[in-house]
Amino acid sequence: MSLQDNVAQRPNTPVKQPQMPVGGFIIDGQGREVPITEDMIQQACKALEESRQQAHRQG
Repeated sequence: MSLQDNVAQRPNTPVKQPQMPVGGFIIDGQGREVPITEDMIQQACKALEESRQQAHRQG
């Protein structure tokens, strides 16, 4: 079996790895520290970009 054959047999969907904290915490509504993850930062950046674009269209 060649390397190409082996790669072709793997599914294309990547395995979702648990997110590692990126160096900070937020405090949730119950007062617990929640580690900030890469996904959280990406979601915040996406929301900021969308709101910026929406404000630009209105102004």
